[in-house]
Amino acid sequence: MKNVLIIGGNGFIGQNLSKTLLKYQYNVFSFDIQLPKLKLEKVNYLVGDFFDDEILEKSLSGIDLVVHSLSTVNPGNSNTRFLQGYSRDFVQSVKLFDMCIKKNIRVIFLSSGGTVYGVQKKQPIVEDTIAAPINHYGSVKLCIETVMKTFNTQLHTKMIIARISNPYGPGQDYNKGVGFIDAALKKCLNGETIEIWGDGEVVRDYIYIDDVCEMICSLINYNGEQEVFNLSSNEGVSLNRVIDELKQLNLQPHVIYKDSRSVDVSKVVLDNSRIEKIHPMKIRSFKEGISEYYNYLKGSKNQ
Repeated sequence: MKNVLIIGGNGFIGQNLSKTLLKYQYNVFSFDIQLPKLKLEKVNYLVGDFFDDEILEKSLSGIDLVVHSLSTVNPGNSNTRFLQGYSRDFVQSVKLFDMCIKKNIRVIFLSSGGTVYGVQKKQPIVEDTIAAPINHYGSVKLCIETVMKTFNTQLHTKMIIARISNPYGPGQDYNKGVGFIDAALKKCLNGETIEIWGDGEVVRDYIYIDDVCEMICSLINYNGEQEVFNLSSNEGVSLNRVIDELKQLNLQPHVIYKDSRSVDVSKVVLDNSRIEKIHPMKIRSFKEGISEYYNYLKGSKNQ
């Protein structure tokens, strides 16, 4: 049984990952600025400020693996809050990696496959593609990745980068700046209007959160030579297709189209053949995933 620390444990991915890790009988430690509203039984909650070096180092005591999933900016606000991303998220992540190396702690960094690659002609995008982010959120993630790779090269460490596409599912909150599937389903259920930036032909690689967490667990004991893994569905879905799928679920979405945004790449689909070599489990199709999440939300609303 390994002791796994999730930094940013209260977040959408962090909370779901805690459940999956418990299923596999890991000792789970969740680190965040405050306790979550709903605590999970058997999770060890550590309350502290990620940006306090002393508190951060103390949280690493007895830990075998760190999953770093904390970010204080998102794709939508990063172009105005970019200094926060570089001066705080980037710098403190480097400090974290240094602490982990000195304590011989493995690290999995949850990066952003949806923003790191930027505009790419060849799709699906493979991990060896030269990244060219068009917003500061992706750029901060890429800066963090580059430092990890340098540590791996210089010190022969085995830190892993997980580039996650566009996760959705239970526990997500689109009000925090990300999550079109979450927003579309909840707004349909509440009779609210869905806003689409552009003509609706923006394509994303949506992946159900349970599949993401299972993939992360597959990386825990990985000892190969690869540093970067796409965690994705390998399936491109346009915003307009999302609306069509809502109609297939007998929902009645009301949609308005607005001007496109400069922070949005027109198409991002990630090749997942690398992770599939070590993760043999079946990945939900988009149709399966959105139906599962709809049934979950519908059940929650009726309770």
